[in-house]
Amino acid sequence: MALYRDQGIVLRTYKLGEADRIVSFMTERHGKVRAVAKGVRKTKSKFGARLEPPTHVALQLYEGRELDIVTQAESIDHFRAIREDLDRLTRAVTMLEAVDQLSLEREPNPELYRMLVGGLRTIADRNSALMVAGFHWKLLALEGFRPIVEHCAMCDSEALVAFDPEAGGLLCTEHRRGTRVSPDAVRMLQDILGGRLAVALDEPPSSATHEVDHLATRVMEHHLERRLRSVGLLE
Repeated sequence: MALYRDQGIVLRTYKLGEADRIVSFMTERHGKVRAVAKGVRKTKSKFGARLEPPTHVALQLYEGRELDIVTQAESIDHFRAIREDLDRLTRAVTMLEAVDQLSLEREPNPELYRMLVGGLRTIADRNSALMVAGFHWKLLALEGFRPIVEHCAMCDSEALVAFDPEAGGLLCTEHRRGTRVSPDAVRMLQDILGGRLAVALDEPPSSATHEVDHLATRVMEHHLERRLRSVGLLE
């Protein structure tokens, strides 16, 4: 077995046997990695608390045939502000679940890793109403599913009134189907996907932010072909 080092975010954990856990990480250089952390459920475990979502850790692992083995784990960031705020923690867990479902095991994706680290740092710093929605839209774009929001997905019209994932984005009055969207929601989508995410994150909670958030969840679930379990905690 080969020994290697990397940095990663803890996405989720599973119980294994009486004292072990399987930990899923999104790492910087190795993509999503699942590894066994031996003895971490024992009270005397030297790094059990470091391997809980959404901790950012420096890792040393042995590469296994199916599951790797964690031999060292040093905390880079506990994200205390997230752990101590239920609303922040719920938003973070929703982001972790989306990354866990979209990422491929042992498929390097450093941009996704950086996006996740940045997203968690943003939640720790400011708990914006659009943080999860913004992350989901940017994640879909990174994975090649960026919707068309600048004009109608069926023509060049900018009179945008609806969104349909099957059509690939926003639709005009002539081609409208799917979910109705307000002008403010259209503007927010254009900010998020047009490189102005910081502007969107400054938006106070409103009916339009709720529209964009709900639509992001629906489109993410459409591409995953499954429900996001953690979304129910946000509602």
